[in-house]
Amino acid sequence: MEEPVDVSDEELEEEEELEEELEETEEPEEEALDSEVSEEEDEELEEELEEELEEEEEFLEAKEKVGRREREEAEEDIVEERFYTIPLGKAWIVPRKKRAPKAARIVKSFVLKHMKVRTEAEGEEEPERLVIDNEVNEKLWNRGIEKPPRKIRVRVVKDKEGVVTVLLAEGD
Repeated sequence: MEEPVDVSDEELEEEEELEEELEETEEPEEEALDSEVSEEEDEELEEELEEELEEEEEFLEAKEKVGRREREEAEEDIVEERFYTIPLGKAWIVPRKKRAPKAARIVKSFVLKHMKVRTEAEGEEEPERLVIDNEVNEKLWNRGIEKPPRKIRVRVVKDKEGVVTVLLAEGD
């Protein structure tokens, strides 16, 4: 077993002074290295940094524009907005490899029926459009073609132009 060694305050102070001297000697070496770098290299590095900053600023500006567009589209003259829970149990009656496509058709027919969307067959010049959001489609196909969900909660929005959009309800 080792015996504790008594270290005097003087010895500790000497060690600290030596460490400080070592640190001071290291700093001038770093300064010497910095001075060895040519001015041309400094300018090149500064130009590269400026270019990177400009690219980041452009990216942030583009991101803000996209965010503004989305908000404007969301607020754009919503005539009607409804929430539905669409039962998809009938999709499970068909063969396994046809269930998810059947679920998509069930969602489409449900929305056409409940939102009173006019189609081409009724003799209208311009039929109203039905748009199923990608998130809804991904939710239907999430577990593959064989196992679509038993029901799905959606938000259906009809805008001024008659375009009906099916969105996934928040929280799902």
